[in-house]
Amino acid sequence: MRRPLLLLLSLLLRSASQTEVLGSPPLASVAHQDDFVGPEACLHRKLTRASCDLVFCPPWERCIEGRCSCKPPYLCPVEDMTPVCGRDSRKYRSYCQVMALACRNHKPTMSHFGDACSEENPKFTSSLDPQTGMVSLFVPDPVGSGGGRRLLVCWKLWDMAGANVACKEHGYALGAASIGWLNYTSMSQVDLDAQLPTSCVSIHCQGFETSLAECVIHDSVTIRDNKVAMATCYNESSTPKGDKCGFTCANGKCVSVDHTCDGVDDCGDRSDEMCCKRCRGGAFRCKTGVCVHANALADGQMDCLDGEDEVMASKAVRAGPNNTEYISPRKETSTSRAQLESKLQCGVPNVTAADDDSVKDRVIGGRYKRVVGGVPANRTQIQWQVGLEQNGKVDCGGTYIGGCWILTAAHCVRPHPSAFRVKFSIWKKSKPQDTTDIVPVGEIIIHPKYNAGTYENDIALLRLKDLPQEEGKCMEDNPAVRPACIPWSTQLFQANHTCSISGWGRTAEGKASQVLLWANVSLIDDCQRFYKDRFRAGMMCAGDLDGNVDSCQGDSGGPLVCEDHLGVSYLWGVVSWGEKCGQQGFPGVYTQVAHYFEWIRLHTGWPAVTRFNS
Repeated sequence: MRRPLLLLLSLLLRSASQTEVLGSPPLASVAHQDDFVGPEACLHRKLTRASCDLVFCPPWERCIEGRCSCKPPYLCPVEDMTPVCGRDSRKYRSYCQVMALACRNHKPTMSHFGDACSEENPKFTSSLDPQTGMVSLFVPDPVGSGGGRRLLVCWKLWDMAGANVACKEHGYALGAASIGWLNYTSMSQVDLDAQLPTSCVSIHCQGFETSLAECVIHDSVTIRDNKVAMATCYNESSTPKGDKCGFTCANGKCVSVDHTCDGVDDCGDRSDEMCCKRCRGGAFRCKTGVCVHANALADGQMDCLDGEDEVMASKAVRAGPNNTEYISPRKETSTSRAQLESKLQCGVPNVTAADDDSVKDRVIGGRYKRVVGGVPANRTQIQWQVGLEQNGKVDCGGTYIGGCWILTAAHCVRPHPSAFRVKFSIWKKSKPQDTTDIVPVGEIIIHPKYNAGTYENDIALLRLKDLPQEEGKCMEDNPAVRPACIPWSTQLFQANHTCSISGWGRTAEGKASQVLLWANVSLIDDCQRFYKDRFRAGMMCAGDLDGNVDSCQGDSGGPLVCEDHLGVSYLWGVVSWGEKCGQQGFPGVYTQVAHYFEWIRLHTGWPAVTRFNS
């Protein structure tokens, strides 16, 4: 019989004999029969760098309905930023602002970093020699003296991502067909339009740029190895005829299959790096199947959604040139992202408010000791957990997500706000403690497609009542209360990831717990195999297949929280329903919060929903 999992645990912690969680059934054979790119089902989605359920949007874009969309420039941070001169002779307050304008106008806007931007001052230009493909630049003086230097591009770091940018800047919509190097000595003896520069700069592009001006330009050096960069741009004649295309990009461009999944954007839209079973050439594979360049590991900027690329214990370090002569757009992007993320403090508990005697899993002889009823939490350990009180009783849980908002299960509430109160920082559900706050509910928003018979769309938002004479503020600052982050992507955490559940529900003995309990559970893939047609879109499973860990009656509406590699906690699920409590082969079913990101965002607004899409 289906029943709601009204808040916490049959928390019998997992034993060493835990049943293995099976993955999804094999997908269709991968195109090109390649060991790296695939699977086919992923390739059919035509994912690109704009597919923000797998990759981050840059600071000048935000994720809306799974796609990166341009922000208006005024939403970019400007404090502690380097000003930028535009090609229109205007001064912009940050790299983010000028990129937001380029994003909206679909054309290069940036000239160079600095504030000498008048029409009299020279602007950045790049050129591609039509006969040789040699790439050269004019880079204005960064100190604003009115001068600048013409430079060639060094061969050392030159790759298809940079060549794509160079060719797109010169009108080739699909970027470059190939790259190579030219012998500098031989070139200098050819009668060109002007004498060749004797210095070159290394350039590193990520592929989203509209101009080489937006890429990282390293210090100039005297040309020593006799090699300078060249690019052949992509046109109709570059496309192989018949079935000779190794890999077809989402934009229709054809690239060699050997150049996929290597961390370099050969396609120009990153579609060659989005669906990867493995990575080539030292690139790093995120759990979402995206390959990122080896240089992106531990560079201070998250590339994998869960931050795994930033906590790598070891990585292949490529010795690169210095970057002191020119401002780094990558550094400016990292600063912008950090400022935007700092606006929302979620997912990290206030450790100073936590008790010192934190409860840890008790392990005996390599096995988890089975504690009937679960593990009691610290009094202030789970700082986003709330109790939902109706008529003086706490029968459901919920999660504080910031501002004046609580997220819970739809089956826990009815459209009568005055009947409910929210209890923050409670340990014993029937007895407040020093840190407890009790706040009335001002509005209840039940998902419009909630089905009480099937538990589809079992999710609801509660807006707390404003404090008297303080509109927009619903409770006094409380060091024992912190919000959990809202995930924007259903790909953020994968099957077998260890997460935690908490609440005051029934234990294995059938009695409701009087103190807050918690336990670890694993995310379980392909839950339809257990529940058949009862399992619907927007649902997910967690627990273990032996039934040793589960949520139970009294736990409904409470949090299933997953932590990324940087220690940030996301509300991944809301306790919803299941087959009895701890029933073998029937894990707990949760409402998948990321599935409802847009619905949550529309009601709460941007500031209260996510760290990475402010």
